[in-house]
Amino acid sequence: MPNIKSAIKRVELGKARTIKNASAKSFLRTTLRRFEESISTDSETAALALKKATRALDKASSKGLIHKNLAARKKSRLTKRLNKHFAKVG
Repeated sequence: MPNIKSAIKRVELGKARTIKNASAKSFLRTTLRRFEESISTDSETAALALKKATRALDKASSKGLIHKNLAARKKSRLTKRLNKHFAKVG
């Protein structure tokens, strides 16, 4: 445990930031999982879930939670998956 007052504050801030980031990452994973589950339903529901997942990825990227290229890659793959699935179905 640090002895200096500013170092003690930094430890507390780090703990708070860790909790906040964990919550944000959990929300992102949940949103992506909901998109995966929605693919088995109709195309409108899946399209709405894709929109939410894209927004969540953009937010996580802008906050520095994930890298911007990772967000772009995931959005591209999710869109491709949606288009491929519903092109087959009809």
